[in-house]
Order: sequence, then structure tokens, then C-alpha cells
Amino acid sequence: MTAPAAAAAMVGRPTRGDGGRAAIDVSGLAPGGFGHRSLMWWGTLGIVFIEGTAFALTIAAYFYLRTRNAQWPPDAVAPPALFWGTLNVAIQLASGIPNHLAKKAAEHVDLRRVRLWLVVQLVFGVAFNAVRAVEFLNLNVLWNTDAYGSVVWLLLSLHTTHILTDFLDTAVLAALMFFGPIEEKRFVDVEENAVYWYFVVAAWVPIYGVIYWAPRLI
Repeated sequence: MTAPAAAAAMVGRPTRGDGGRAAIDVSGLAPGGFGHRSLMWWGTLGIVFIEGTAFALTIAAYFYLRTRNAQWPPDAVAPPALFWGTLNVAIQLASGIPNHLAKKAAEHVDLRRVRLWLVVQLVFGVAFNAVRAVEFLNLNVLWNTDAYGSVVWLLLSLHTTHILTDFLDTAVLAALMFFGPIEEKRFVDVEENAVYWYFVVAAWVPIYGVIYWAPRLI
């Protein structure tokens, strides 16, 4: 191989393309980067800020309504049952373990471990979605009863939308990892999915406090 040809074969080294213009051969580079090197990471961060703002505004509406009522919850409505909401806090915090392990496995492009921890995440997903359904049945108020009922149902529904969509996203990623096509960029997708789940779990902690403890303490 001649010296120019050898240089052209080296990934990332400048060569001369058509017309004598400088060109770089990047065919051997990874199709995507992890963390802040990924465009999807920044997109996920943007979604987190937008959806976090929606949660914050809804919580603010809850406390505004509280200032407009001498009794809270109004009409002698009993606060939501603590057990199911607290159980879901425990389940979601525990789900952070397989989520973190799936993220680390993806960053090491370890297909076997990614498959394992995605399946474990799906098991957790079934658990907290089942408990969430029971939570709705134990709020002790309907969404159309009064303003208190509306804001409580809105808070729980907003968070439920997030856990459902992320559960479906995880299921799709798991199917791709088992049945293909298996591409390196899918490991980046697993990492971004894990980052988003951190947000979903973290968001539930203050929402749980507002729904279950605020009516008992204020």
C-alpha cells in the first residue's frame, strides 16, 4: 500500500477528495455518542425542563386552590389512602437500580446485560402501573367532584402518562435488542431512555408529597 493510500485508510485523517478539496474519512467512527455528545441527550434534557415546568405549574395550582378554601380537602373529603402511593414510591425508587445498570450496560455496548436489565425494568413497569391503577381507586374523590378532585386527578394523570409512555418505550427497545435490527445507535437510545426515567422517578417524589401528605399537613 502506498503512503497516500495508507493515510486515506486511517479513520479521521484528512485526505484529498474529488476536486482536490480536503475530506475526512469517518466511516470507521461510532454512529453515535453517549451522554452530552449525543443530540438525543440534549433533546431529552429539553423535554425534562418542559415537562418539569408542567409539573411545577400544576403543583402551584394545587396550593393556590388550597388558599381559596378554608377546609382542605373541601367538603370533608378524606385524604387519599397512604398505602398505595407509598408502595409506588418504593417500587419506583427500586426501579432506579435496573435502570442505572441498563444505562451502564448500554454505555459498554454489552448486549447480554442490556437485554437482562431491560426485561427487569419491564417487570418493574408492570408493577408500578398496576399499583397506579389502584391508586386512582383510592383517591377518595372523583375528578369532577370539585377543584380539589380535579387538581389531584390531573397531577396523578400527568405522572401516569409519563410512566406509561416510558414503559412502552422500554418495551420497544427491549424488542429491538432481542429481535433486531441491533445497531450501535440503539445502545444510545437505551442510555437516553434511562436518563429520562431518572426524571420520571424524581418527579414522583414531590408529586407524592403533594397528593398524599399535603392534605394531612396543611
